[in-house]
Amino acid sequence: MTEAKPENEQASYDPPFVEPAGNPPDAPPAGTEPPEDEIDDGSMSLIAHLTELRSRLIKCLVAVALGSCVGYYFLDEIMHYLTAPAGKLYYMQPSEAFFTYLKVSIAAGFLVALPVIFYQVWMFFLPALTRRERMVLGLIVPASVLLFFGGLAFSFFLVFPAAVQFFLGFGNTELEALFSVDKYFDFVIWFVLPFGFVFELPLIMIILAKLGIVGSKFLGKYQRIVVFLAFVIAAVITPTPDVFTQTMIAVPMILLYEVGYLIVRYIMRK
Repeated sequence: MTEAKPENEQASYDPPFVEPAGNPPDAPPAGTEPPEDEIDDGSMSLIAHLTELRSRLIKCLVAVALGSCVGYYFLDEIMHYLTAPAGKLYYMQPSEAFFTYLKVSIAAGFLVALPVIFYQVWMFFLPALTRRERMVLGLIVPASVLLFFGGLAFSFFLVFPAAVQFFLGFGNTELEALFSVDKYFDFVIWFVLPFGFVFELPLIMIILAKLGIVGSKFLGKYQRIVVFLAFVIAAVITPTPDVFTQTMIAVPMILLYEVGYLIVRYIMRK
């Protein structure tokens, strides 16, 4: 017969340990937040921003370099169009023509690479924008590029030839115009380039109206002041002090302001 075990000597039974559901073994207790340095909010460190900025700048410089090579390949055609309004040019120093060709190639390369530059700037700021801001800038960036090139084309093909003919009109049998190639190219740059920025004016007005900063009443109130400021700005940015050149820049600026005003008032109804 087997002896009965005493009641106080019953076999002990320890149930297996079961981890509570909902938290992994190494996770902090429920209801607590992880440390700030473990939160991934999509932000980048300063070093990461500088690294990306350097990468974008390198890509822009490479695009300008490749565009300059394209500009140098078509240098004869470019110089033909540049010198067409003035006719024959002259160079006064042995290295003047070489450095002028170099500047023309780089300027052409910059214009060729301009869409790439705008794209790199867009991609650099893209992570910090909301979805709505991305949609808005997705329309603004291409429009700004088109307006900039539209201003350059308007100036070079319509305004610039008239300006050159105006200056050539001062010549006579005793006074012949001999344009230096270096000075002529500088004049082309400083005359044509401002029109690219001037043509951005309606876009700037639309953006300000969209943000609620200005409205049609505000724009209409200061129309006379804009006419005065247009001639002041034209006097500052023009390479020559003559009234004709200033007028050729101020008048398109006034007209573009009126276009922006009409868009804000009758299309945007601000």
